Amino acid sequence: MVAFTPSNLKKIEDLFKEVGYEVRYEKGNFNSGYCILESRKVVVVNKYFQTEARINTLLDILFKIPVDTAVLSNEIKDFYIKIRSKLTKNPALFEPEE
Repeated sequence: MVAFTPSNLKKIEDLFKEVGYEVRYEKGNFNSGYCILESRKVVVVNKYFQTEARINTLLDILFKIPVDTAVLSNEIKDFYIKIRSKLTKNPALFEPEE
């Protein structure tokens, strides 16, 4: 399993960047904790979320947007395929570190 770490959060943010989306952490009044501005390719996540909630939120969004793996660097592409595969098999992909 992959842990809730700042390193994994950074990889997910890099994945969004490579598919053309900007990730921003801001204060907002959104019930789900995030907002997607599809026409501008901007994802706004509640800035008060901790690493675990940020990762879960970004993964939730990630699987709602189109991802063209052809535009991804090899490292990010491998990471995306890994999390996509694990999430399909096990929805509890990310677990807190012990």
